Amino acid sequence: MSEHRVRVTQDSGSRWRRRAGEYQTLAEALAAAEPGDTVTVRPGVFRENVLLDKAVTLLPAEGPGTVRIDPPAGVPLTVTAAATVRDLVIEGFNSSAAAVRIEGPEADATLIGCRVDTHSAVGVEVADQAEARLTGCTVSNPSGLGLRLRGGATARFEECEITEAGQAGLAVLEGATARLNRCRLHHTVGAGVLLTDPGTLAELTGCELYEIKGSGVQAEARAVGRLTDCSVHRVTGNGLTLDTEAELHLVDCRLHELPENAADLRDRATLTLERSTVRAFGRGALSVWDTGTSATATSCVIEDSTGDYPAIWVSDGARLALTDCTLHNLPDALFVLDRDSRATVADTSFSEIRSSAVSVSSGASVALERCKVRSAGTGLWFRDHGSGGLLTDCEISDVATGVIVTKGADPVLRDCVVRGSTEAAVYVSAQGRGSFEDCRAVQGKGFGFHVIDGCRTALTRCRAEQNGRAGFEFAEPGPVVEACTSDDVAAASTAPARSAAAPAPAENVPGPRTAQLTSSPALVAPPQITPIPDCRPADEALAELDALIGLATVKQEVRTLIDLISVGRRRRQAGLKAPSLRRHLVFTGSPGTGKTTVARLYGEILASLGVLQRGHLVEVARVDLVGEHIGSTAIRTQAAFDQARGGVLFIDEAYTLAPEDGARDFGREAIDTLVKLMEDHRDEVVVIVAGYTAEMERFLSSNPGVSSRFSRTIAFPDYTDAELLAIARTQAVEHEYQLAEATEQALLGHFATLHRGPSFGNGRTARQVFETMIERHAMRVAQLPDPSTEDLQLLVPADLPLPRG
Repeated sequence: MSEHRVRVTQDSGSRWRRRAGEYQTLAEALAAAEPGDTVTVRPGVFRENVLLDKAVTLLPAEGPGTVRIDPPAGVPLTVTAAATVRDLVIEGFNSSAAAVRIEGPEADATLIGCRVDTHSAVGVEVADQAEARLTGCTVSNPSGLGLRLRGGATARFEECEITEAGQAGLAVLEGATARLNRCRLHHTVGAGVLLTDPGTLAELTGCELYEIKGSGVQAEARAVGRLTDCSVHRVTGNGLTLDTEAELHLVDCRLHELPENAADLRDRATLTLERSTVRAFGRGALSVWDTGTSATATSCVIEDSTGDYPAIWVSDGARLALTDCTLHNLPDALFVLDRDSRATVADTSFSEIRSSAVSVSSGASVALERCKVRSAGTGLWFRDHGSGGLLTDCEISDVATGVIVTKGADPVLRDCVVRGSTEAAVYVSAQGRGSFEDCRAVQGKGFGFHVIDGCRTALTRCRAEQNGRAGFEFAEPGPVVEACTSDDVAAASTAPARSAAAPAPAENVPGPRTAQLTSSPALVAPPQITPIPDCRPADEALAELDALIGLATVKQEVRTLIDLISVGRRRRQAGLKAPSLRRHLVFTGSPGTGKTTVARLYGEILASLGVLQRGHLVEVARVDLVGEHIGSTAIRTQAAFDQARGGVLFIDEAYTLAPEDGARDFGREAIDTLVKLMEDHRDEVVVIVAGYTAEMERFLSSNPGVSSRFSRTIAFPDYTDAELLAIARTQAVEHEYQLAEATEQALLGHFATLHRGPSFGNGRTARQVFETMIERHAMRVAQLPDPSTEDLQLLVPADLPLPRG
């Protein structure tokens, strides 16, 4: 007779039952046991499917880990009653079922110190209104889910470890409820915690989620999660992923070492963060998408981004609220874009922001109150039409530019101060507007309030103090100024004070540096600026470059430069040495070969790569740089260079600064000044000099420092006859004309007859020929009594310019 391996001990008070019995199998022992009995198991492996359908206690006789349940098939342990299991090892291999299944409304299972080490569909499943409590248990299931709760079940987990799950560590669905305290979930696949379906709730306290191949927490379909004092780190996906009206509430939590987003929200999901820290993320701290989606952060810290993306991204009509938060050491801090997107920020600080602290575009709006921005490229950037908001009592300090308003944006700033900007404190251009009330620009190195392009900016009771260039600078009439003061305007006792841009009469003695300001146009307009405030992605600008007709060698040269710069930045990010690149260029070639267009695209691409702050183009010539008397040339050159900071300074016909017989020409002073500025501000401006090939060789030899700073020359070839024809075709499509086949052949022959001397205009010539054709077409069609649509569009050979005699 074999040895008895299972003992049943009577724990009830009934005297009509025998007090104990011994059995060979668990099945026999459990069949004999009554509710309240204890089933004690001797060491060994039991190849049985155990069913606990009575309120019994099952435990090993000689301590944890000595008894293993490992049947050849089926569910190793099923609990349907108020049973307790202690210190057992449950194994099994079942790809379609759970290793431990707790099910049914009568189930109220307690597992203490158990180890579930299985290859099953699920490690532990609680289902069908069952309740369970797991304390000090470990679940490992490389073949499937670690824990699954469904069907309205409820489970509590205390100091448990879920590891090496082939799918999610914990899945809570179908209205189930899970409560975890001081648990660890790690080395799982898909998600650490997965929540889905209405009514589903998970509460985690003091838990750690790490080494997840996927998201730390994934919530969707109106599920709710609450995390307190938890850590989520070292995952391959997002720290938190929310979708389809899911809700997550985190208090005193830590999200870090995340290669993607710390939190990604979509489709009306809601995230609330309180006293939590988000750091070392690769893409974004918070990415908030879609109408109805919202994120709220209170007393949180967001810092130390490892990527090049905005830390907080709010788009497609989403909402964000930040209160008493800190954003530190980031590439960009807050981007709000798209109509109906809105961010409300109060008592929050932004520091060590490499590009923009706050960027608002595409019709979005922000409301900032009592916020501080310190040490950033740009404090706030309102980029385009419909973008705006209200800023109240905010302070911006130690930035390149404090506030930029462009392209129809219209924010309102009240009681704000910009302190210590290296460029303009406030810069408005390209039909930007903006209202500035009781604002101050102090201690900056550039202009205080710089408004160009005739923008209708409203300045009320604003004050400029101790700015390096001027308090108020208006390139053209346009700004509406009321009761503003500046310390660089001479006082006047009876007459109205002049603008900062207007010179004082020669006989006046400079007075105190405080006066009433009235606007007036500048005496001499500065060089024309073509701002590119909203840089497109590099791929889009490169696509436009590729779409240019001809210029194959130019395109290859530019792409090589971009590749060198891009790889250099990646090498620096990887801790490797990067090649020292000379970004300044020489463009040689005839007029009309696309040099200005390529320079503009080059600036855009560098800005999109983060090499330049803005990427705008400032185009100047000799007349903009060279003055009439000693000293004025350096001032003009400095002014042009300052306007180009963050972008590209394009000097056309640069060889005119170094004429062959110009020993006493002031152009050489412009060259000397430019060389010094390029050295002192080597990372702030890209300088491109352009002109005819032979003449540019003379320019490069005019100063020993010039050739060393312009180490790369890009030659722009003349357009071929076929390329000129292609330009004409493009003009026809753009203006809704058609070229007959015979017209194209005639055009090709016409271009072949043109003299290619120094005055040949290349692309400009092609456009002039097309304009002449339009004029001749109009004269011809005007004689027709009833011209058809085809007549109004078709250009024929007779419309070509007449040959020159």
